[in-house]
Amino acid sequence: MSITHLLILLVVVVLIFGTKKLRNIGSDLGGAVRDFKKGLDGGEEDKTRDPNERLKADPPPASTQSQDQHDTTETK
Repeated sequence: MSITHLLILLVVVVLIFGTKKLRNIGSDLGGAVRDFKKGLDGGEEDKTRDPNERLKADPPPASTQSQDQHDTTETK
């Protein structure tokens, strides 16, 4: 591909998407790559954690009494 082909392709892409959309795509792509790299680095840290450690967002364990009450309902 020559430089002329690349310039024509660039003009066509700008005409189709517009400059604002291309800037948004570029920033979104950069953020996605950054998050992906952070996820790869963070994956090693998660393996060193204690598997019994619970996250703060985890719901409390349900009591057996409330489960028994829900089981007594009849289905149609």
